Amino acid sequence: MPDMSRPVPSQPERLHRNAEHMHHTLTALGVDGQVRELADSARTALDAAQALGVEVGAIASSLVFLHSGAPLLVVTSGAHRVEPALVEDLLGGRLERADADAVRAATGQPIGGVGPVGHPTPLRTLVDVALGAFDVVWAAAGTPHAVFPTSYPELLRITGGTPAVVGR
Repeated sequence: MPDMSRPVPSQPERLHRNAEHMHHTLTALGVDGQVRELADSARTALDAAQALGVEVGAIASSLVFLHSGAPLLVVTSGAHRVEPALVEDLLGGRLERADADAVRAATGQPIGGVGPVGHPTPLRTLVDVALGAFDVVWAAAGTPHAVFPTSYPELLRITGGTPAVVGR
């Protein structure tokens, strides 16, 4: 379990502007978990897990793909990679990784800091069923240094996502 005794910023103006936006988005969605800025980068699932002292599988990585040309958000467990063939079998069409410009255009956030919500427009979203194995999962909050705690059911609710097997 992560050390929840560390102070959490209570004033959004103390956060990076992307993390502040995420704070407001999460509050509007009724999420209790607070955005927390980390001293070290959480750009990768392994980095985030080490910074938080949790299993890498408890990290909810938000990855943007292009599915038949349209942005698709896949929120996956940090314990594995997205297997495009699984997603293509589920949705049909072709899946390819979005480049940094496409990620920023779709989410308003940089690669390594993409959160599951807070995008300019809602994105079609798949949420990895493997995240359901953890009581608390941690997701990025708009920057490579900001995260927030949530749960699998809450991720499904706030993203409007579809549960899916996206990796092995």
